[in-house]
Amino acid sequence: MLGGGEVLGALEMSWDELLDHGDQPFDLSFRAVRGVQPSITLKVAVVHAWDNQNGGLFNSLVDCEIARDTDAGHVRLAGYVRCEKAFFLDDAVEHFQLVLNHCPVGHPDRATALTNLAWARLKGYIRNDVQDIDTTTSLFLDALALRPQHHPDHPLSLYNLTKALTWRHSRKSTAADICEAAQLYHELLPLCPEGTYLRSIAAGKNGVDYVIDECNGLPTDASDEGIHLRRVVLELCPLGHRLRPRTLHKLAQAVEARFYQYGNIDDLDTCIQLRREAVSLCPEGHADRGTCLNNLALSLMSRFKHQGNPNDLDEAIFMYEEALRLRPVGHKFRAYSLGNLGGALIDRFNKRGNIEDMTRAISLYREALTLRPPGHSSRDTTLHNLAIALQTRYDKSQVSKDLNEAIDLYRESLRLKRLDHPGRHRNLYNLSSALCSRFTQAQKNEDVEEAIALCQESLAALSSLHPDRYFSYMWLQEAYLSRYRILHDPADLSLAVKNFRLASRHPTQGFPRRIKEAIDWARQAEVHQHESALEAYQVCFELFDSHVMTRSSIISRREAATAVGGAQSLPVDAASCAIRRDNMRHAVELAEQGRGQQWSLASRLRNPVEDIESANPTLAHNYLELSKRVSDAAQSSATITDRAATDRAATEYRKLTRQWEAAVAQIRDVPAFSRFLLPPSYSDLQAAARQGPVIILIASQYSCSAIIVPTSGGPHHVPLPSVTLADLTNLKDRFARAIREASQMTPKQSRTDLIVLSRILWNEIMLPIINVLRHDLKLKYCRIWLCPTAAFTSIPLHAAHPFRTNPDGSREQCLEDLYICSYTPTLSALVRSRQMMKKRVTPSFATIGQGQPGEGKGKALLAVDSELELVHKLVPATAKRTTISGDAATRAGALEALQENTWVHLACHGKQDPKQPYNSHFVMRDEHLTLLDIMERDIPHAEFAFLSACHTAVGDEETPDEVIHLAAGLQFSGFKSVIGTLWQVDDSVAQHVVKAFYENMFPDLSDGGVMDCTKAAWALNRATHAVKTTVPLEQRMVFVHIGV
Repeated sequence: MLGGGEVLGALEMSWDELLDHGDQPFDLSFRAVRGVQPSITLKVAVVHAWDNQNGGLFNSLVDCEIARDTDAGHVRLAGYVRCEKAFFLDDAVEHFQLVLNHCPVGHPDRATALTNLAWARLKGYIRNDVQDIDTTTSLFLDALALRPQHHPDHPLSLYNLTKALTWRHSRKSTAADICEAAQLYHELLPLCPEGTYLRSIAAGKNGVDYVIDECNGLPTDASDEGIHLRRVVLELCPLGHRLRPRTLHKLAQAVEARFYQYGNIDDLDTCIQLRREAVSLCPEGHADRGTCLNNLALSLMSRFKHQGNPNDLDEAIFMYEEALRLRPVGHKFRAYSLGNLGGALIDRFNKRGNIEDMTRAISLYREALTLRPPGHSSRDTTLHNLAIALQTRYDKSQVSKDLNEAIDLYRESLRLKRLDHPGRHRNLYNLSSALCSRFTQAQKNEDVEEAIALCQESLAALSSLHPDRYFSYMWLQEAYLSRYRILHDPADLSLAVKNFRLASRHPTQGFPRRIKEAIDWARQAEVHQHESALEAYQVCFELFDSHVMTRSSIISRREAATAVGGAQSLPVDAASCAIRRDNMRHAVELAEQGRGQQWSLASRLRNPVEDIESANPTLAHNYLELSKRVSDAAQSSATITDRAATDRAATEYRKLTRQWEAAVAQIRDVPAFSRFLLPPSYSDLQAAARQGPVIILIASQYSCSAIIVPTSGGPHHVPLPSVTLADLTNLKDRFARAIREASQMTPKQSRTDLIVLSRILWNEIMLPIINVLRHDLKLKYCRIWLCPTAAFTSIPLHAAHPFRTNPDGSREQCLEDLYICSYTPTLSALVRSRQMMKKRVTPSFATIGQGQPGEGKGKALLAVDSELELVHKLVPATAKRTTISGDAATRAGALEALQENTWVHLACHGKQDPKQPYNSHFVMRDEHLTLLDIMERDIPHAEFAFLSACHTAVGDEETPDEVIHLAAGLQFSGFKSVIGTLWQVDDSVAQHVVKAFYENMFPDLSDGGVMDCTKAAWALNRATHAVKTTVPLEQRMVFVHIGV
């Protein structure tokens, strides 16, 4: 009675032959079917019928009736399959229905009875002799319900139901049927090993391949359910399956559509990974290679626009070029490739300003337009793209002809675009932007009125979270601002600010665009003196912080920070804005929040949590564990060069970052830690001034001034009215030139230029500050910390000197006569170093020197060995002393010494890389010891480092406020007190400073006194005084102290 409804063969055996087997089971084999040899195991049993009170005879008769009707049904069904006569089918259905009637709910053979009846009906449906497929499907469903997982016939019932669903789909095109069939195949195939009969009928073009094909033909569904289905279908296509490339494309389409709806960058990364695999499955010569290249390039362009990574733009253009090469003149998709490459070239023009990119883009669009004559379904798109190109060229060249043609093309494109077209809103806001430009030029009021109306119409067409609302807000604010500039109606300025706010805070648009809009908001608020300026700066910092945090490596974070034009001056401009509004505390907070973001982000992952551990050990452990995982992920991603692997690492990094942010949020839920890792308040930052005031020097395009943060009380503002940003830039350049010239002089020659510049520094900058320190704060000969910003970071502020004599003939005191000067990159860095001073360990001192760096790594430093010997002698015998030099002074050896010792003196070549500061390095015997190497180490017990090498305390050109240099890197890794250099050091002359420093540092420690790194600033101050007659001015000025 058991069976699936397929005739395998006829059994021809007499009763005697059957009975000869007795009660032993025996096998019967049949001819091979689809490469599989079917067999059946039989066992003979003789049943004796007799009348009794328990109904045994009745049950036996019923079983015989079921068997008889089942066999008759199969015979009739076989006849129907063979002869295609409908009466055979009717008889088979009638017999199978009788069997089902004898197998009520609970009967052990009900599932088989349901299956036999359903198969007969399905055969009739396939041949159009049965019209009702719904009943058939329900029968198979009922049978599957009676054969749950682990039932031996569960796979067969899954397959039966897929057949009914696929046939119903083929006739009725019901999407739900093919989707359910895909889910069933996803469950079925793992239960059917290769080589089995069921696998042979389930796989192939009439089985699972049909379902895959039909699912791939369904419309794109960006819902979670739709994407889940696409993932299921992809799993039905293992590597090597002919349908895998198209299935990858369909899943990528759905995930990308969800990205466009909600702006989650993980979706775009997933899409790119899928499309990379699709390209790899379509090698040169494959018919679909051009399409796969084009699709990958589209996704890379989307990510470039969302995140601003130029590598994505360059790779996309390469892919577009390849796709265009595969689509020569006459190819049906050539116009698409022309348009896509044109758009990417415009983006590169906007990024890099090469006019050749723009010229070629316009040429490509004009060719595409010839391929889409009037009446072509995509003509509106090409008209729109050409208009964008012409408008972009107008923005650069201000040729009115380009702008007018762009407006005409926008109008024609809009006329051709259906009212319900999903991309119509782009035509609306782009035409609005062009009209706004013409209003600015010709001042025709109807242009700006239409521009505003078009933007409002585009907003009405978009959902609240659609990423493109950003552009509607952006062009709407531009229209209102343009009208305000002409008509000066305050209401227009208010509306412009409202739309600045909406655009920069629109959650589903990428950070780079939102940052750009927030910067423009701040700039315009400054120009028009609007009260929202400080809010705009605050939004800039919040967006920058979030944007940079998404980058998975230290270097990529800096690339993200430097990619946005106009962002470098934000910290000082924000502080200047707060100063001009007489809010000094907020000025200090903004200067701190905007500066040193690279250090701030990295230090979050090393934040001490002793207090949290006491209050809630579980929260503290979870936070520390996630911090380590995020930090490890960032470090490992820096070494990845493969683009696909980089994408995967970035996705994993963001996943860890979200978990880390959730852990931070849990800590903030504890009342005592509500401000954990939030930007520090003024009261938090004032801890930096515990041992003496911190002087923040603000160099902004709007004003230059200083803020003194005292040990207690509010900050003091020191205006520098005679100093402008241009003056500081000039002073910085003059200092650099004077130092270069001084390095070519003999020790006896006068450093006239340096003296003149030191006087300017004294009179214009430091003297007003000293006056406040001495007269208002009553501070004399104490420690002060200088915290320079922007152009101030490249000026030797500590060297300010009047170079004058008093009326009584005595020398007028200079800055270093009056105060002991130190520097700090940020106030937070100084606070962190002080917090880490709580733990003191037994001191150990390592001297590391490399005077013979090897060919191509710089000239030999002949005085290095004698400098190491000198330091070794001057260091107290109570400290464990180690010297590493010559062949032992390798990158690994130096790193080990840094990690294992609390005090370090390093004498070698140092090199600051002005373009990529993380590549700044100390020159070792084998490989460079880079800033990145140092930053990756966490050395909380470290105390002091003397960097007797060139350029160890000077920042980079692009982000001076990040203060990314070797000395700051050592401070970040754990060294609380560091002496570095601002420019080139003469190793033989430097020995005099080194000797004087250590003599002052350790004057009387032979008796076992404590080695105290907080004395370093004082010792350096005394040393530079002591060597005035033996060391030239520029070589005394070169050394600076950083830290506690």
